[in-house]
Amino acid sequence: MVVVAVAGVAVLAGLAVFQALLNGGAPLGRFAWGGQHEVLPTRLRVGSAVGIAVYAVAALVVLQAAGALTVLPRGLVDVGIWVLTGYFALGVALNAASRSRPERLVMTPVALALTVVCLVLALR
Repeated sequence: MVVVAVAGVAVLAGLAVFQALLNGGAPLGRFAWGGQHEVLPTRLRVGSAVGIAVYAVAALVVLQAAGALTVLPRGLVDVGIWVLTGYFALGVALNAASRSRPERLVMTPVALALTVVCLVLALR
């Protein structure tokens, strides 16, 4: 299970770096937030900053669900991994429905991979 968790955390870390780049003004907006802006406006940059924090908490829950560390209460992790499974499954649907072709092609499989990681850990 730790290998599954490490793979998931690697994807989450990549997403956090991506969100930091968006927050910093990198012209990668076609891959996020519906792909409507090449460089994100301020309100979406704030959303990207929040996303970094969400991915950090998700990484913690994933690692603990795999038994790699113990920081949070077990009950919180048991619920949290299911919440993350649903969150990333919703991300699959939203990314697949995006008007942005780059977002559909790149972020849909990323969200699907994270859904599978979380589901595997939730069913352990």
